Amino acid sequence: MPESPPTWSLAHGRSLVLDRPRIVAILNTTPDSFHEASRTGSVAETVDRAHRFAQEGADMLDIGGESTRPGAERVPPAEQVRRVVPVIRAIRESSGPASGLPISVDTTLAEVAREAILAGADAINDVASGSEDDAVFALAAEHGAGLILMHRLRPPDADSYSDRYTQPPAYTDVVAEVGAFLRQRALAALRAGVGPASIVIDPGLGFGKTVGQNFELIARTAELAAIGYPVMSAASRKSFVGAAASPGRETAPAERLAGSLAVSIEHARLGALLLRVHDPKEHAEAMRTVLAIGGAGPG
Repeated sequence: MPESPPTWSLAHGRSLVLDRPRIVAILNTTPDSFHEASRTGSVAETVDRAHRFAQEGADMLDIGGESTRPGAERVPPAEQVRRVVPVIRAIRESSGPASGLPISVDTTLAEVAREAILAGADAINDVASGSEDDAVFALAAEHGAGLILMHRLRPPDADSYSDRYTQPPAYTDVVAEVGAFLRQRALAALRAGVGPASIVIDPGLGFGKTVGQNFELIARTAELAAIGYPVMSAASRKSFVGAAASPGRETAPAERLAGSLAVSIEHARLGALLLRVHDPKEHAEAMRTVLAIGGAGPG
């Protein structure tokens, strides 16, 4: 019998069957995210965008109140809560197509994550993997929340864009080292009571990796998937994508859609099951087309 697809277990009785690559749409409630077009304004505007993303093919929403771009300043927890919680609550109280979608909160702080979960979020997207605030693990266990564990070499305010390092990050084997870190953090989460079906791992593309190191992580996704958890791809509009798509010149995030689609499609082919993206419509259309080629699309 064919093996059944994994199901990502989330808070509030929700889950996400990973029988195909799932589209996680980014909603930034920040004024300084690296892709200017992804920034939202009022709560009403953000909720409208959430409903549009759902109509366009998003399977999940990822809402953050603190930019993680290189050089970004830290945002106090109270301000993160002020930015994200009213949006999550308004989506849940609305009647549009996004109201029932799973929601993750992009934060490294348990204080923010708790308020987001109480407002209706189902997962915690922690780019620090609990190393900044290990109470995140106990919180995820308490609520049965999904938990995304990401690798980063250093905090964003001490990092650089992938194509701008003066001193490249030093790894003996970037995939082995990222994999060992994610395995260790997953074990720490399990010890705190997080269920294995709640965990997703993210290699942290663009976080402390050169252009070449990012692409090596993508090419060797099978080694990361072998750790035993679904893999998230979060390459959307990042600098290493632009460096490959337009070699020899510096690109702006607004120019990187075609490259982002190519990376997402290839990353999914290599085993990534969640695609965190700024452009859910284009990614959903691209993935439906790829699935149709494989016989999984409409007749």
